[in-house]
Amino acid sequence: MTNASAKKMIMTENFNGFNKIISQALDEMKSAGGPDFDLNKVNLAELERRTGISRARLRRLKANQFKVLPDKRCGRKAPVTKLTGFTDIIDALLRKDVTNSNAIYDRLVENGYQGGKTIIKNYIQQHKYLIPPRRRIVDSRGNRGRRYTTAPGECYQMDWGFVTVEDQSGNSYRIACFAMICHCCGKQYIEFFPNARQENLFIGMIHGFMYLGVPGYVLTDNMKSVVIRRDLAGRPIWQKDYELFMKNLDFSTRLCKPRHPFTKGSVERLVRFVKDNFLPGRDFRELTDLNYEAVRWCERQNGNYHKAVDCVPDVKHQEVCMITARELEESVKLNYYLCPERKISFDGFVNYEGRRFGVPYWYTEKTCRVRRDGYVLQIFDSSLTRLLCEHDVSWSRTDSFCKDQYCESQPEEKPTMPVRTRIHQLDPPEYGSGFDRFNFGEVGSDE
Repeated sequence: MTNASAKKMIMTENFNGFNKIISQALDEMKSAGGPDFDLNKVNLAELERRTGISRARLRRLKANQFKVLPDKRCGRKAPVTKLTGFTDIIDALLRKDVTNSNAIYDRLVENGYQGGKTIIKNYIQQHKYLIPPRRRIVDSRGNRGRRYTTAPGECYQMDWGFVTVEDQSGNSYRIACFAMICHCCGKQYIEFFPNARQENLFIGMIHGFMYLGVPGYVLTDNMKSVVIRRDLAGRPIWQKDYELFMKNLDFSTRLCKPRHPFTKGSVERLVRFVKDNFLPGRDFRELTDLNYEAVRWCERQNGNYHKAVDCVPDVKHQEVCMITARELEESVKLNYYLCPERKISFDGFVNYEGRRFGVPYWYTEKTCRVRRDGYVLQIFDSSLTRLLCEHDVSWSRTDSFCKDQYCESQPEEKPTMPVRTRIHQLDPPEYGSGFDRFNFGEVGSDE
């Protein structure tokens, strides 16, 4: 049932109620007045006292024999509403199976919408036919699980999520979303990377610790960049670089049971919330822009009340969790993780996030360290003591050259073996200039 039909039904019920009250009052007055009762000469003051309806309204109803008729405009819609001009955006999102009213509201606000959410929910309810059909598989309900709690600032949960991106050419590729959440208060942090390599895991964890603080331990699943295998006693054998990373940042890691995602359900729910609320209908030009929008989205979500944890995450995390968790201090060891090492190719380029950036020719070492800070990519020497050059990250697939990448006077390569092969060069043939036919003196001598 649409809102217009429901409103019409309610108004019809009100009309019938008014008619019943007026009819009952007129019957009482008719029985009291006897056969001389005339409906056209009824006492409006007495009828007002019996019905409670104003005399002015009764005077208007007298022309219709005291019958309340529905308004002729009942059920009509206004030609222009606050959704006018934004329905195409909502239809496009519904066709992409985006039905979250909060996500649609955020997309409309970005395009200048000034209305509320109720009208959006009503529009979604009326246009469900645009949503593509789903195939629902009903699973049998298994054993009931038990939720567990941790002390404030004791445990964070982290995980990777993946999303497919389509470019303007129609090609698609995947990017990785690093998600971290405080298990006690629900404060969250997300960041996007081109892939889920270990170096990006370290960068995401460091940025998460800068945003949330360093906890007692981190709860994660059995990813290859964290654990290699388990011994006969079931104890994890850590990946050597990750084990050194834990020692340098002074935290521990606990692993979940394999194929049991409920153990770290908070971060699993966060990944799904990002895919359902932040990502639907979102367009971006560069990965840096997407990360800036992700930070603003996290700040907005952390400042809202969450019913699941019964608090505002920002407030509780600052007042309770940060008593146990500690702030991450900058150090030289930290910079080594934020600046991953790269090999320099023979033509003077380093590969970072799928793009090539130039290195000056006077830097003679074979490796260097690279760090992307927003829209600027910085290249340091292998010991992080000198900044070699900076590049503007344009995210294009073309190579980015730097100053002094190639020397102007290139050295000559000398032969290392005796040269025994000989070839001969001939003199170039003589060609006429094309003006011989205009040499009239030679033409006359021939005659």
